[in-house]
Amino acid sequence: MTALALEMRGISKTFPGVRALSGVDLLVKRGTVHAIVGENGAGKSTLMKILSGLYPPSAGEIRIDGGLATIASSADALRRGIAMVHQELNLAPDLTVAENVFLGRTPRRGPFVDRTALRQGARAILADLGTRLDPDARLGSLTISQRQLVEIAKAHAARPRIVVLDEPTSSLSEHKAQALFEVIARMKAAGTAILYISHRLREVLAIADEVTVLRDGALAGARSREGLTAAEMIRLMVGREVSELFPKRAATIGAPLLQVEGLADGGRVTGVSLEVRAGEIVGLTGLVGAGRSEVARAIVDLGPRAAGTIRVGGRSVSPRSPAEALAAGIAYVPEDRKGEGIVPTLTVRENVTLPMLAGLSRLGWVRSGAERRVARAETQRLGVSPADPEHRIGTLSGGNQQKVVIARWLAARPSVLILDEPTRGVDVGAKAEIHAIIGDLVAEGMGVLMISSEMPEVMAVSDRVVVMHEGRAAPALERGELDERRIMALATGEARI
Repeated sequence: MTALALEMRGISKTFPGVRALSGVDLLVKRGTVHAIVGENGAGKSTLMKILSGLYPPSAGEIRIDGGLATIASSADALRRGIAMVHQELNLAPDLTVAENVFLGRTPRRGPFVDRTALRQGARAILADLGTRLDPDARLGSLTISQRQLVEIAKAHAARPRIVVLDEPTSSLSEHKAQALFEVIARMKAAGTAILYISHRLREVLAIADEVTVLRDGALAGARSREGLTAAEMIRLMVGREVSELFPKRAATIGAPLLQVEGLADGGRVTGVSLEVRAGEIVGLTGLVGAGRSEVARAIVDLGPRAAGTIRVGGRSVSPRSPAEALAAGIAYVPEDRKGEGIVPTLTVRENVTLPMLAGLSRLGWVRSGAERRVARAETQRLGVSPADPEHRIGTLSGGNQQKVVIARWLAARPSVLILDEPTRGVDVGAKAEIHAIIGDLVAEGMGVLMISSEMPEVMAVSDRVVVMHEGRAAPALERGELDERRIMALATGEARI
């Protein structure tokens, strides 16, 4: 029998007025991948924060390699060989990639940093991950997916005995995720125990040896991967059957709302053309770095636009800011929810009404009653929970934060909504709710351009799919033409665009 690397027995955690965990057991064997799944708020993060020394348990015990362990700080966890890769990145944007990889463990030659060893060590770690990132590149200049790879490289560089990966592929395409899975396989073969937290159930079934399911702070079940299905995991997670993760709602397709022709940003994106019609969801996909987000950002002028024409409802527009794009009828929900989507210290109400304060003001004063009515109407429309708009948005789950970001732009009544990775890092229940919201919007006649790295999502909800490769876009595939191998051939360049 394989020895246990980690035993967490009877773990409970109580905050004032809230019982976050109740008697949870977690047993993880050496040299295995152990997945932890559950809806947002199920207790996954709290359990991992206890393991990494950020929270003390209210009850229960932890054993590492059979020995009783008290983990009072993150430094304690590191000393015991526990490394954690958080979904929300913990990096220094003004440092280089190499400096971030070895943050806190910088190689030195006497009193000076050994730059040669730093670069060589970082280059070797990055090569292990299958990426050619420049060790001297400033982290702040990288995309969010590239930063995620640096975060993973940082943990990998510590050569830990237990690794916690919290949604490690949430910003990665399937192609980049495969490189990570290869690294995980090598770590597993070396005897490392890997705790893998993910909402992507197909990934869990592909790489996990065992799965622990949490629901409402308690253990809902622990299973071997053998014979386990996504449907069984969902039933354990939500306590009910979920017959379809990505339901497709029928809508009447109308006239073109957004027409983009020959769009270029002077760098990565070259000559991209696409069209979104009323009542239609157009999926925009491709590998990380293909230029998907750059297209969206160029449309609303968050990124450079060197060439191309944009028409909304047949009328030529040239937005010089996101505000001008919104006035023209285009709303954009960015990929980086934490960095660009929300202001975590403000309330839900304040986040929803940010873009429209001028319209809600009189003589320089915000009309608080009107502001509350707008916020409450939009959050109720999207089913934000908790329902009180006076809650601070930073306390909400990822799925509910995403609903608030969508609510903000819907309040302006756009004709076209651009969603960049709208279900990144949210649980299966929240994904279904967000897709239902998108379905309602297109049924009302809105056009949606949805950027996604998740192939099942793209194929299930899109009416047409545009695939990008190295800054170029292939002609849109109709729903009846959608085939995973065909999409991947276009995305990887095996089929010509």
